[in-house]
Amino acid sequence: MSVLRLATRRSPLALRQAHFVRDRLAASGVASELVHIETGGDRLADAPLESMGGQGVFAVEVQRALLDGTADAAVHSAKDLPSTTPEGLELVCAPERRDAADVLVGRSLAGLGPGATVATGSPRRRALLLERRPDLRIVGLRGNMATRLARAGHDGIDAVVVAAAALERLDQEGLAAERLDPDWFVPQVGQGALALEARRDDLEVHRVLAAINEPDVLLALSAERAFLRELGAGCSIPAGAYATCRGATLSLIGVMLAHDGSRSVRASLVGENPLALGRDLARLLRDEMDGASLPGWER
Repeated sequence: MSVLRLATRRSPLALRQAHFVRDRLAASGVASELVHIETGGDRLADAPLESMGGQGVFAVEVQRALLDGTADAAVHSAKDLPSTTPEGLELVCAPERRDAADVLVGRSLAGLGPGATVATGSPRRRALLLERRPDLRIVGLRGNMATRLARAGHDGIDAVVVAAAALERLDQEGLAAERLDPDWFVPQVGQGALALEARRDDLEVHRVLAAINEPDVLLALSAERAFLRELGAGCSIPAGAYATCRGATLSLIGVMLAHDGSRSVRASLVGENPLALGRDLARLLRDEMDGASLPGWER
């Protein structure tokens, strides 16, 4: 293979991630070039994700570039991927993962006065914030990372919630007013991780990408995605899961909440089979959620 073609979104953060992958490949002796793809989520940057079909709006055009042969591999933020992979493609590589936590930019949680306004476009983040601080006013947030960060402290918005990994990749960690502990502010599935897809039958690309794969990260990501797949859920359901791997053992924590944060259920499981672990945790939380008859929850 002379040059590996990497499909990526055009946003500044996506390009940083793609450059990271390109640099890792170069260090392993593989030359690559970027194929820039504009997605539906990028074209409609102000519309709520739920109205556009959830996570897939950032992935489907990038995946199409693989299927039609325009690219050899695709670089995704793992949290943007739907829980099912299109026929003919396979998730084959996950490089080292950045911090999976969420952070507040603008003010810390304790620094937010009664009735303060926090911006986020995520139902999970909204519900988790309201669980701890039901007095907060939560408003929507879309746009690229620069647009989101610029909202903090302006137009009546006291703080915004973003991924710690996004700040890290953009060298803006200093903007974080508070890191929200993943044990209670459970991250979105795949947060902080990159996911590289390739055509299932392109074994040469699989071999090349294996050089930058972190097996523990791929196992953890598989468990989290199995959790989401079992729920049949996308961005519209307030739920999160986060897995860590030590040796052959995976630990997976998960949360499901009412949309208004008034009730929640949390659990954790340990095991060695990522697909079974994710599935079992989702079933456990779903059963507890239904039993609690949580307000605002729609199965």
